[in-house]
Amino acid sequence: MNPVVRSIFQWRMLVVFLMGFSSGLPLLLIGGTLKAWLRQENIDLTTIGLLSLTGLPYTLKFLWAPAMDRFVPPWLGRRRGWLALCQAVLTAGFIAIGLSEPGTSVGSVAVLAVIVAFFSASQDIVVDAYRREILKDEELGFGMALGINGYRAAMWVATALALVLAGIFSWTFTYLAMATLMVIGIGVTLAAPEPYTGLRPPTSLKEAVIGPFKEFFTRESLGKALLILSFIVLYKTGDSMANEMLNPFYIDLGFSLEAIGGIAKTVGLTGTILGAVLGGLIILKLGIRRSLWVFGLFQAISTASFVILALGGKSIPLLAMVVAFETLTGGMGTAAYAGYMASLTNKRFTATQYALLSSLMGVPRVVFGATTGAIAEQLGWSGFFVFCTLAAAPGMVLLAWIAPWNGDLAAEPVRETGT
Repeated sequence: MNPVVRSIFQWRMLVVFLMGFSSGLPLLLIGGTLKAWLRQENIDLTTIGLLSLTGLPYTLKFLWAPAMDRFVPPWLGRRRGWLALCQAVLTAGFIAIGLSEPGTSVGSVAVLAVIVAFFSASQDIVVDAYRREILKDEELGFGMALGINGYRAAMWVATALALVLAGIFSWTFTYLAMATLMVIGIGVTLAAPEPYTGLRPPTSLKEAVIGPFKEFFTRESLGKALLILSFIVLYKTGDSMANEMLNPFYIDLGFSLEAIGGIAKTVGLTGTILGAVLGGLIILKLGIRRSLWVFGLFQAISTASFVILALGGKSIPLLAMVVAFETLTGGMGTAAYAGYMASLTNKRFTATQYALLSSLMGVPRVVFGATTGAIAEQLGWSGFFVFCTLAAAPGMVLLAWIAPWNGDLAAEPVRETGT
């Protein structure tokens, strides 16, 4: 039997999938799902938009990623110790949010959301490192795909299932149920082994901090490095801004929580998965560079399609079609986007460098997302989605410098040598 096929049935794959699930669960429970709850409590759109700032830890996680490489908790080992701590706090955070009353104390909910975001971002750092260290080289492709699918499955649970549960029972019941699912993640962490790499970990915090950044910023000229980082921030800005206000948008159009969860989110998950698969096949044909151009254009068009829904009003078939198109193109864009970021990392510093890049990826959702409520109130929903479509332009312009259509994506492969 082919060794890769044989590895599919190894216990490592189940661990990778379930850790991906635990990693994906918190994001939308303090994002789109929480915003739906707040809108039902008649919280104004400007305040809801500002709550996107509670997700800042996702964009800043590279700042403490070196510390999680350097220091080892006094329990379970370097990776599992940090995982258990993060997951325990996340479980308690979901319980606290579920027992809160956002209609009368939105500030306390915001504080809880910040705590959850910090430990969720920390969990992401450790899960990324654990996945790379536990998998054999020949298992990486399939294992990474399983981890991503686990993450997406959790996002479906945190949106579609959560909204349906809230509609049938209550928001308190929903968040307590999500806390129970995090307990499963703790069980996986306790049962899984601590990975062994045979490589020397950083012996000082200075080494853990400076090495990855020095390598990245000296690999290319400073100007080219800054252009690359700017592109990572801006490529999915329009798409991210639009997604920040989709649940309030659906509610304002008159869709029930059951419709949003049962149709919009389920269709959305399917579209995202199919988009990633289709995007991967197209990348094989076009390459990452040209795929970034094609998928970026598709993303802008799909964002503009929400104008049609805003003008058409409450229509289940139209909702399904628009969401399917948007998530399909979004999944395609993410496939090329993630592939490009992975190509930028040096394997000696993958954890910290990828934490830096993925943190920048979250800037539009957190920083620009904080303005989305005010923009929607000023421009109306149609004007808002036109604005988000135009926000995609800067990222596309930067492609002309960092990945021109007729140029090479990278002049040389990333080096893996050094101290």
